[in-house]
Amino acid sequence: MSRIGVFVCHCGENIARTVDVEKVRDASMLVKGVVDAQDYKYMCSSVGQNMIKDAIKSKKLTGVVVACCSPKMHEPTFRNASAEAGLNPYLCEIANIREQCSWVHEDKAIATPKAIELTGLMIEKVKQNSPLGDIKVPITKKALVIGGGVAGIQAALDIAEGGHQVILVEQTPSIGGKMAGLSETFPTLDCSQCILTPKMVDCARHKNIKLYTYSEIESIKGYLGNFEVTIRKKARFVKESVCTGCGLCYQKCPQKKIPSEFDQGTGFRTAIYVPFPQAVPNIPVIDKNTCLKLLKDRCGLCEKVCPPGAIDYTQQDEIITEKIGSIVVAVGYEMLPNNFYGEYGHGKYKDVINGLQFERIISASGPTKGEIKRPSDGKVPESVVFIQCVGSRDPAKGISFCSKICCMYTAKQTMLYKHKVHHGKAYVFYIDIRAGGKGYEEFVMRAIEEDGAVYLRGRVSRIYRKKDKLIVRGMDTLSGNKVEIETDLVVLASAMMPNKNIETLYQKLGASYDKYHWLTEAHPKLRPVETTNAGIFLAGACQAPKDIPDAVSQASGAASKVLALFSKDTLNKEGTVARINETLCTGCQMCINACPYKAMELKDIKNKQGQLIRQVAKVNEGLCQGCGVCVATCPSKCPDLAGITEEQVYAEILSLS
Repeated sequence: MSRIGVFVCHCGENIARTVDVEKVRDASMLVKGVVDAQDYKYMCSSVGQNMIKDAIKSKKLTGVVVACCSPKMHEPTFRNASAEAGLNPYLCEIANIREQCSWVHEDKAIATPKAIELTGLMIEKVKQNSPLGDIKVPITKKALVIGGGVAGIQAALDIAEGGHQVILVEQTPSIGGKMAGLSETFPTLDCSQCILTPKMVDCARHKNIKLYTYSEIESIKGYLGNFEVTIRKKARFVKESVCTGCGLCYQKCPQKKIPSEFDQGTGFRTAIYVPFPQAVPNIPVIDKNTCLKLLKDRCGLCEKVCPPGAIDYTQQDEIITEKIGSIVVAVGYEMLPNNFYGEYGHGKYKDVINGLQFERIISASGPTKGEIKRPSDGKVPESVVFIQCVGSRDPAKGISFCSKICCMYTAKQTMLYKHKVHHGKAYVFYIDIRAGGKGYEEFVMRAIEEDGAVYLRGRVSRIYRKKDKLIVRGMDTLSGNKVEIETDLVVLASAMMPNKNIETLYQKLGASYDKYHWLTEAHPKLRPVETTNAGIFLAGACQAPKDIPDAVSQASGAASKVLALFSKDTLNKEGTVARINETLCTGCQMCINACPYKAMELKDIKNKQGQLIRQVAKVNEGLCQGCGVCVATCPSKCPDLAGITEEQVYAEILSLS
């Protein structure tokens, strides 16, 4: 005989505003098998949890139903409370009367009967529940970090310092990411490379970090604690173990006019190159798309001048497989394409550039060695117009989000421009100033008050060339006047966007992403560094636009999650997995083909003589996520889902009749 307890949560006013919780409580008490029903303002509080524990003990409950918010929020809370009172945690069910009821109705007369039915469904289900146990999954204590920008470097270092092995994969020839290309950083105006380079070197030298640069992820299999990752290490055509990094090869290379990716197209590199002088590792790579030797079997000068003989034109991509337990994704961002705003002339006029290109121009390691020269003719610009919110916060262009860092780096760039061109004039077109960070507001005010940047509130309507000048037309919405500025250089604060073609990697990870292709966190407030795919964590601007402090903070947060995971030898996984009735199974393999988590496999059934009689489906409990696709697919109805059996589903349906 079931003895069920029902506990109805007000959730402050979230539920009680729309649902008459007293009526839900009283109606539940009338259901057969219910021996106790209570309501409380915050059932998730310690007082509320103690109410549940006391009732389990005093009423000798065999099952618990908590009518409250989504099970994603507090199912573990109430199951743990039940377990502490001696009840199997899988005998506790959640009736979601918040997201599925109070939040979607305004009329209490409609919401209350629905909440009663939702609670009744769970009462009938919990009557059919059986005690389940957690599944023990062994953990491989090695982490993978994808992306070698500042977030990836920080995450790798934190995990490595925790005493665990880390595989760091970076697709470009060097770690460092976008930060390595910046001149100085706001709000302290630290030299970007001065603060980043030590971390890059630490990363390369750390005994617990294995670095794979110029590499890409080929495939990811497995599950939390037991991933198998295949990495393609692209051919550099340079033997890393032999190269001394002397640089003679790229000094002698005759191909010197190839646009530099690191310099954002503002400078040039050779066919064999290192991206920047502080690159880690300091090993050149040959661009197979421009090298004359690889394309036409000509030249070969780098091989001739290389003192240790490190050049190897026959080198092939290497495929590496690693077993790991957890993944941190830190793949960063890129800027909105140059031609997105045709009216701004970006991609048409050489002197209309974006913020990252301006960073390379003012950087001491940039193509002009830090001297500010405009790209078209090398002239020092007497004035520069900065335009904010180019692409971001513009629903008409399909991008409604804020890029977050543009207000700050634009203020920084006006200051750096003024520091180098003392007589120059900086104008900034803005919608509003978003300087939400420690010392940020003061930094912007410093740009205006001390360095004389002229801020004009309004948008630019058009940019066009007049002789050797650019004419910027816009509106100052504060004065209501039209503005026309004759300038030498225009810098666009283009929107931060997810990397191109990143969707393929996300699909390999099984991680969800939003309409812009930013990765989605498991919960925006409570689980901001986790994904919905267990064991995969987020760091940096792959989730949304972030500045350096936020990216580093999140990377350390993701690393702490990995270290917490690795603090155990085994992982407790929920017992709600598929089970196979081998008597009914015909071995048709339809469940194997349908399972999205590759959790189904074939099992041999043999007789006493060891002869194969037949094959049946078998569940890998470590991989199974309890989605139920196998149950719906099987023509023989041999799989069933522990915790959500057909008997339980029918009991729920019958409660509505």
